[in-house]
Amino acid sequence: AQQGRVREKAYGKQKIYFADQEQLPAASDAELRGLDGEITALSSKVQALQQSCRQMEAELKDLNSSMTTPEIAREIEELRKDCASYAEKLERIKSATNHVTPEEKEKVCSEQKLYCREWRRRKRMATELLEAILEGYPKSKKQFFEEVGIETDEDHNVTLPAAV
Repeated sequence: AQQGRVREKAYGKQKIYFADQEQLPAASDAELRGLDGEITALSSKVQALQQSCRQMEAELKDLNSSMTTPEIAREIEELRKDCASYAEKLERIKSATNHVTPEEKEKVCSEQKLYCREWRRRKRMATELLEAILEGYPKSKKQFFEEVGIETDEDHNVTLPAAV
């Protein structure tokens, strides 16, 4: 700064140093227009290269995420084995002689509904009877069940099937 090559500006306690542009040769308008044109050309070239780079990165990402030929061959082989095992399993099921006919299935379902309905009816009757007894009983419901030896569905974590 003392030699005059660099200029100094003080902003409060801070000082800023910058090149003295008066010592640099002045550029003509033609040179400035030429430099502006060059900047524009280089900027467009940079944008084109960045776009090309983004496209290549996207293509690389796609290629990295896709399977290689040996991996695809292994996958196809595994799928063929699975297909063969499923086909064999299907043949075993088809050739089995213990199929349930729709009539047998309907009969079993109707019997299950009948038994569940009866279970609900009897449970409701037993509950009503026990409630009537407990109205005049001095102890708690739990104590009464223990004395009489009653085991409920809830004691054994049994629930009625959903009504169908």
